[in-house]
Amino acid sequence: MKSISISPRPIIPLLLPQLEHRYKISRLNHRLPLLHLDSAGRSLLLMASLNNHNHNHNHHFRHADSTASPPSSAVAKISHLKAVVLGDAPASEEDDVVLPSHEFSRQALVPSQQKYLEMYKASIENPAGFWSGIASSEFYWKQRWGDQVYSENLDVRRGNIKIEWFKGGITNVCYNCLDRNIDAGLADKIALYWESNEPGFDATLTYSQLLQRVCQLANYLKSVGVRKGDAVVVYLPMLMELPITMLACMRIGAVHSVVFAGFSSESLAQRIVDCKPKVVITCNAVKRGPKTIFLKDIVDAALIDSANKGISVDVCLTYENQLALKREKTKWKEGRDIWWEDVVPKYPTSCDVEWVDAEDPLFLLYTSGSTGKPKGVLHTTGGYMVYTATTFKYAFDYKDSDVYWCTADCGWITGHSYVTYGPMLNGATILLYEGAPNYPDPGRCWDIVDKYKVTIFYTAPTLVRSLMRDGDEYVTRYSRKSLRVLGSVGEPINPSAWRWFFNVVGGSRCPISDTWWQTETGGFMITPLPGAWPQKPGSATFPFFGVQPVIVDEKGVELDGECSGYLCVKSSWPGAFRTLYGDHERYETTYFKPFPGYYFTGDGCSRDKDGYHWLTGRVDDVINVSGHRIGTAEVESALVSHPQCAEAAVVGVEHQVKGQGIYAFVTPVEGISYSEELRKSLILTVRTQIGAFAAPDKIHWAPALPKTRSGKIMRRVLRKIAARQLDELGDTSTLADPGVVDQLIKLADT
Repeated sequence: MKSISISPRPIIPLLLPQLEHRYKISRLNHRLPLLHLDSAGRSLLLMASLNNHNHNHNHHFRHADSTASPPSSAVAKISHLKAVVLGDAPASEEDDVVLPSHEFSRQALVPSQQKYLEMYKASIENPAGFWSGIASSEFYWKQRWGDQVYSENLDVRRGNIKIEWFKGGITNVCYNCLDRNIDAGLADKIALYWESNEPGFDATLTYSQLLQRVCQLANYLKSVGVRKGDAVVVYLPMLMELPITMLACMRIGAVHSVVFAGFSSESLAQRIVDCKPKVVITCNAVKRGPKTIFLKDIVDAALIDSANKGISVDVCLTYENQLALKREKTKWKEGRDIWWEDVVPKYPTSCDVEWVDAEDPLFLLYTSGSTGKPKGVLHTTGGYMVYTATTFKYAFDYKDSDVYWCTADCGWITGHSYVTYGPMLNGATILLYEGAPNYPDPGRCWDIVDKYKVTIFYTAPTLVRSLMRDGDEYVTRYSRKSLRVLGSVGEPINPSAWRWFFNVVGGSRCPISDTWWQTETGGFMITPLPGAWPQKPGSATFPFFGVQPVIVDEKGVELDGECSGYLCVKSSWPGAFRTLYGDHERYETTYFKPFPGYYFTGDGCSRDKDGYHWLTGRVDDVINVSGHRIGTAEVESALVSHPQCAEAAVVGVEHQVKGQGIYAFVTPVEGISYSEELRKSLILTVRTQIGAFAAPDKIHWAPALPKTRSGKIMRRVLRKIAARQLDELGDTSTLADPGVVDQLIKLADT
């Protein structure tokens, strides 16, 4: 392709002047990549040269015209970024950005930077109009809200923190997930595919079948006294009965509290005592890989514990998971314990909807920190419904033909927003997988992708790095041709893992929606839109519609342009949580008092010269070394960029001279042995990429890292091992393999 020079003119300043009174977008040209128009008014996007024989990384702009392929005359060189186009070639370390292909953008819901900016401008300039338009056109409301779409106070200096969206609007999330889709002609569409831990066992439910199952459980719950506003604790693995239970609670206005079926009995009891449920729902056991986990035993212990603390539960509904454990081998308490299969199928397959206000409670989800009482994050109905559905639709560029698989467990917020509610509100076909992602071998994920023709695959960086460590051969033996969009969630993904995910799993043809959000936000806050933005490996890119992220310094002063600091959000968004259950004071103190007028995310963030956001992890995961504040995620990213490092976790330890030292747990790639040479090479990598001040004081060899069954690294345990506080390790029952802790202790002085 021959490149010629043209004289483009900036578009960003033309789009955004009206926003300056709400959001400092007057300087957005310093925050966003330069976008131009050609003489015909069409937007120009970055593009790599199509001369496949030319390996000199000569990169160009190109048209994002949705009606025709870009003419060769509309090409202009870009000076400071190197790029590769989706589907053209693998992403290498020499490439700064990965660009959406013309074909992908042509079919995308948001096909260009210009379209994104137009929608974003509308969402910030007129949030009431933007969100009410979506809420009115895409959801069913028994009664519309009043004249006021939302009200907010995010400033503790002006009184109590309060956020409300669509108050007075009457709706039901279950109705919108199921009945509305059935009425739209999706009765016979597959709603759920279910894949067992054991290969060869699976099941399906259509939307009409799912509704029937939900109604039967809803009727049962009503029969045992569950009413609107009552709590139901759910301790289930990834069986179809888990989303069925969540939807059944919503149908009758009950508030579910799903507890990840990996938490200990003590943790479960804490949550039971806090929300005082009418019913606990569980199953007798589950298989995770070759291991059987006896969930009913854990629940029994939790119910004894909670009763000793004054909270008794009269009904424990238990599903018999026959592939894991037969009922005759299950411990039982007559009068309290009831087999799901014995009662639920006897109830009618239709159930009246309990219509609720948009601001009525929807669910509780407890976040557990390393210390202190778990926080019961409370989400309400209307705003959460609208926000999760909209974020799912645009961040994954959802099509009606997609088969969607999120590997998260419904015990976490990702399983609420992006396994169950966001997808179902869009009428999607969802895959649930019960088992371990590497069972019976590390190729299981891609075997499942091929079996169900999965098109959207959403997972965590920890799983990506784990599969990366096992080698490409477990991926490439499968086709994966159905994949269209990949996604990352849970923590910042380091660039080397991003490139492996893109190149090997996606075959260099699938954009990655690297999403940043939290339990508290309800849905995506900063995320790529696959057809619109060039992607930088490891960056969450730009804010979603209606989200106003700012980076502030320690005094709360907003920083412009290229900078690093504390990530906050100003103004509310529909998916925001409303309080911490029973502790509104803690809600205000934790999230709104640190920087009055803002929601404080607790995360650090950098913004580069092109406006891209780079999350650096929790600010409490910042190490202060001789006055230098160093994000642990930054050091970890440098370590895993080493070709012989599969995974790393960094914590701070006390240091007599520096204040704090850097302590790194490192897992080498398969087949690489620990050695002094490797240790020096890893330290040199960090010194080279970050600086001498960031060099780890200690490299602790780790055959594996302590992770929960959801794949989250338990850094609390690592901190105690690093500090040699071995008598303070705390509860390690939620680890996928508690034996890892003993291994790490033995290797402490290696």
